[in-house]
Amino acid sequence: QVRVVESGGDLVQPGGSLRLSCAASGSIFSINAMGWYRQVPGKQRELVASITSGGSTNYLDSVKGRFTISRDNAKNTVYLQMNSLKPEDTAVYYCNADIRYNSGGNVFRYWGQGTQVTVSS
Repeated sequence: QVRVVESGGDLVQPGGSLRLSCAASGSIFSINAMGWYRQVPGKQRELVASITSGGSTNYLDSVKGRFTISRDNAKNTVYLQMNSLKPEDTAVYYCNADIRYNSGGNVFRYWGQGTQVTVSS
């Protein structure tokens, strides 16, 4: 079995910073891409940032220059450093990981349970 667990969500004032973490554990041979999505009530989940196993990154336009995604492959962990936070960044943030159980096997996407980020004064 595989578990994906996020942490780091909190209440922060506008202009503040937070660092989210997401760790995958269990029967893992390798992890391809990992990413962070966010969702607010009544809206579709949107991709915030993603990172490949080789370190290539992709960002939502509205977070470019403020958020940084990184990963530690040895720890099967992905991070999202969020700076200059705005009220519109308020959402539940979800992590995903594209996991392979064995060499040459299929890749399966796993999701975490979500962590709440609230930006408010």
